[in-house]
Amino acid sequence: MAEEESLADRVARLEERVARLEGRPPESAEPPDAEDAFWALRGLKERAADPGAVLFTGSVTLPSGEHYEWQQGHPAGDLLADDWAQAADTLGALAHPVRLLLVREILHGARTTAELAAHEGLGTTGQLYHHLRRLVAAGWLRTTARGQYSVPGERVVPLLAVLAATRR
Repeated sequence: MAEEESLADRVARLEERVARLEGRPPESAEPPDAEDAFWALRGLKERAADPGAVLFTGSVTLPSGEHYEWQQGHPAGDLLADDWAQAADTLGALAHPVRLLLVREILHGARTTAELAAHEGLGTTGQLYHHLRRLVAAGWLRTTARGQYSVPGERVVPLLAVLAATRR
């Protein structure tokens, strides 16, 4: 029995090491306190000097089964000093109900123009291509093959963060 426990201990230590190497907490790690709504904010404040920083992060498994993890932070001073007009094209590409529907359908697994064109809310083929081109130009979509589109992995969490920011 002692030999089995020793093997179990060794396996547990290996699992913990692999989890640390992969950047994920071990299963035995305590989740953040459910009543502690500001656990991420406190962590950011420990790392960012005044005037502060903005951070968004996410771990997302899409309906298609694809999994994405992303974290992005920026010093508040840099964001406040930026020329915000440069963000207009990128944000503007999302500012259309059909484009938002397109991105949503792609995140749900529709990849080809034929699959997208079958959706009754997306308009004619010409309109569909117009909206797809705008989203590709802004970096929200990528052409993966002729007539096939995806949301770049590095844009999945930022896209969902933008959508989350619109909630009131």
